[in-house]
Amino acid sequence: MVLGVVIIVVLIVAAVGFVGVKSATYVGPTEIGLPIKRFGAKLGDGGVIAFNGEAGYQAELLMPGWRFRLWPVFRIDKYSWVQVPAGGIGVVIAQVGKPLPIGAKSAEYKEVFGDFRDIRSFLENGGEKGVQRAVLPPGTLAPIHPIAFLVITSQKVYGAPVSPDVPVVGNTGKYGPASFGLRPEHLGVVNITPTQEGTDVIGVITALEGKPLAKGDIASRLGGYGDIRQMEEEKKPVAEVIGALIGSKNDLHNNYQDFQAFLDHGGRIGLQHDPLLYGAYLLNPFLVQVELVPMTVVQQGEVAVIKSYVGLPTQDTSGAGFKFGSMVNPGHQGIWNEPLRTGKYPLNPRIYAAEIVPTSILTLNWATAASEAHDLDKSLNPISAKSREGFEFDIDLQVLIHVPDTHAAQVISMVGTMKNLVNEVLESAVGNYFRNTLQGLPAVTFIETRDDVQKEAEEYIRAYLSRYEVETRGVYIQDVVLPAQLVDVLTAREIARQQQTTYEQERTAEEKRVELEQVRGTAAMQAELAKSSVSIKIKQNDAEGRKADAAGAAAYAKTTGEADAHVVQVKGEAQAHVVKATGEAEAAAIEAQGVARAIGYEKQREALGPEATALVAVFSEIGDGHVKIVPDVLVGGGGGPLDGLAAMLTRQIARDGIEGLSANGDEQQEQAPAKKSPTSSAS
Repeated sequence: MVLGVVIIVVLIVAAVGFVGVKSATYVGPTEIGLPIKRFGAKLGDGGVIAFNGEAGYQAELLMPGWRFRLWPVFRIDKYSWVQVPAGGIGVVIAQVGKPLPIGAKSAEYKEVFGDFRDIRSFLENGGEKGVQRAVLPPGTLAPIHPIAFLVITSQKVYGAPVSPDVPVVGNTGKYGPASFGLRPEHLGVVNITPTQEGTDVIGVITALEGKPLAKGDIASRLGGYGDIRQMEEEKKPVAEVIGALIGSKNDLHNNYQDFQAFLDHGGRIGLQHDPLLYGAYLLNPFLVQVELVPMTVVQQGEVAVIKSYVGLPTQDTSGAGFKFGSMVNPGHQGIWNEPLRTGKYPLNPRIYAAEIVPTSILTLNWATAASEAHDLDKSLNPISAKSREGFEFDIDLQVLIHVPDTHAAQVISMVGTMKNLVNEVLESAVGNYFRNTLQGLPAVTFIETRDDVQKEAEEYIRAYLSRYEVETRGVYIQDVVLPAQLVDVLTAREIARQQQTTYEQERTAEEKRVELEQVRGTAAMQAELAKSSVSIKIKQNDAEGRKADAAGAAAYAKTTGEADAHVVQVKGEAQAHVVKATGEAEAAAIEAQGVARAIGYEKQREALGPEATALVAVFSEIGDGHVKIVPDVLVGGGGGPLDGLAAMLTRQIARDGIEGLSANGDEQQEQAPAKKSPTSSAS
């Protein structure tokens, strides 16, 4: 019997020892023990965690070390402490708590929840199931209940899902970020820094939780635009209004990191007005999405014309004469009438479109090579045109324009963008002008008058662009690509012109050579030239002396001659009176004789007849010796000497007539009135 008692005692001790061994559990330094009670009261509907000894997952966790729970009433499961890696965040999903309100996507967070270590405090303070708005920061190491909460990090999921709908990752049988629709990069700290290329960026925020946007809004701005309206009523400067619009209200919710504060201040779902600037942010990927976009940077020599798609209702300030859209004060929807000048501006490009307008002189090239300073002329090509004869030209053109910063808003309001100004306004105007001009010109005329065509083009483009508030600072024809046929003609012409120039230069060289030879000859004969110059000087002096002597003699002769001439003049005048008187007397006598003779002839003719009167006159002349009767050569005839005389007289009368015969006789009488022919005397 004693043996039996001993055996029973041994068995009891063995059983107790076995139970004791089974009931003791060692929890590692970075582990927690989760007691699971196999026996006990049943949990209420919807309950997952046992707080009052019910069967199931126990609320109280076993901390590191040896821990005792009676086996087989309890089973101890071990889980790792939640550890959030550096550069990562932990997203918490509560599997216990009140249901979420209808329409809610995340659970309300309260400061008392802390880092979710105290499950009792969480439930007692109204904790809700689902995604928690707060995240665990990098480096968090906490013993969080693995059934009450799931913690998702970029590397693993801490805890055990109670829902069978949560999928495992691949064939690993484990849960990961993908089990909840996330990627590892979603669970890291959001770093906003310049890109590797040095581009400044901002973070555009889209909130996935909150009240719906107000009617007509496309983005949420905390508090709306009431502050802008108040500033307008107080006549605040435009720069101050722009500063209020650009300056964010992110300090109210710690840059979206305190999403609960964001909602408490009226944050709404959707695109947010205020972006994130440079920094590192712990953002819940279930509630906030970030898109990195370039910052609006306005360089020196530029302005940014802002097209606002949000703000107060449009109130046009351009006036009735402006027909190209609305221009508004900053803070209203429309094109701001005040551009942004040099600086960096964190504007959300989804709601503010910034059109960069160069205000320095802008060079545009109609050529195969585009400008390096900008890409506005990237699509411009050389202008193709035809001359009057059909020759095709390719013209490389350069146009310099300037947009005043005070007119930049009007320019953008008229054309939309600077690319539109270049590609739609300038390209058509410039191209059509040159095509029309060349079509009316012969090819050679265009080439020879290229300067004039360029000046006329500048005047035309200046007048055309002035309609768009754009200044023209220069139009230059850079290059003209000529057709091959025309190049041959012009080349031949230029060669001929160059040859002509060469000949002219050669002639000039020869003339210079002749001049040089003359100079050399002059230099060689310089001594003789000097001698001859002296000789010429001496002779000139002698001539001057003789000239002076002659002048004196001439003066003497002139004086003497004038006296002699006076005497001669007096004598001449006296002789002239005598001669005149004598002549007048003789003339009167001759006139009287002639008149008497004429009267006598007239009486004879009346008495005797014309023929007898002529014979009487003849014989009278013969008697006076005025007519030569005996010829120098006597021609004999059958009629004797008388016949010859008669023939001679007849021939004389036939040739000269009676008057001629008389006149001849009178003339001979005047020449020699007293001379008697020897022949007559002899007779």
